[in-house]
Amino acid sequence: MFTGTLTALVTPFRDGRLDERALRELCEWQIGEGIHGLVVCGSTGEAAALSTQEKVLATRIVVEQARKRVPVVAGSGTNSTASTIELTRALREAKPDAVLVVTPYYVKPTQAGLVEHYRAVAEVGLPVVAYNVPGRTGVSLAADTVGKLAGIRGLVALKEASADLRLDAAMARLCGEMALLSGDDFTYLPFLAVGGRGCISVASNVVPRRMADLYERFRKNDLAGAREIQLGLLPLMEALFLESNPIPVKAALWRMGKIQPEIRAPLTWLAQDKQPKLFAAMAELGLGARP
Repeated sequence: MFTGTLTALVTPFRDGRLDERALRELCEWQIGEGIHGLVVCGSTGEAAALSTQEKVLATRIVVEQARKRVPVVAGSGTNSTASTIELTRALREAKPDAVLVVTPYYVKPTQAGLVEHYRAVAEVGLPVVAYNVPGRTGVSLAADTVGKLAGIRGLVALKEASADLRLDAAMARLCGEMALLSGDDFTYLPFLAVGGRGCISVASNVVPRRMADLYERFRKNDLAGAREIQLGLLPLMEALFLESNPIPVKAALWRMGKIQPEIRAPLTWLAQDKQPKLFAAMAELGLGARP
């Protein structure tokens, strides 16, 4: 179920509140463009700035709009095992296909602590996608730890966003039936080559068809075609990280007329001096301005 390109959806706001209409339209557009799955309330979705009620609402909206056409994963990770379990239980009523659980940030748990964290969350009963993003959390899963996670019932996938291909390859050797998904658009193609099964992508918010096609071309052994897509998207990928994610990707979607220009503090809107580079990268790919 958890293979191919899944989009780490932004959370659109209007007048400070979740914009249900825009979120539904984003989901419909993504599915129409051939994306393989949707991830709601992750870091790209400003999870840290959403209340539990908003997370449940956003998840329910995306699940309803997807109508089982693609799998839906909802972010439930926090820096506390107890609060992660509590949020995971709250999200059950929205019926996502799985929850995305980041390694607890700031507290720097041991590898043994990480295993027990995921074991405890998996006992809630929803399938779990673990999420390794050391650049944001201050801790990284070791390859040997991934081997232990692979033995936990209900842990179905790992989003790996270290951008360390040596670590990715080591994890691929040990993850067994657990799907290994990239969390780094820049290394998507080489990640697939060392054993990855897909990507939870930021760039696919803006170019879902291209990112989905990259995976399909690789799957069909069209390496030249996959490489052409990967290299052709690099300028856009670079522009989407001119400032902290999801600042640039929300600006890009606003430029495309898909969301309002709103983001929650402590994040701020994309700086004026960064906008020309982002909009130029978009224009190179034929991504137009607001209608």
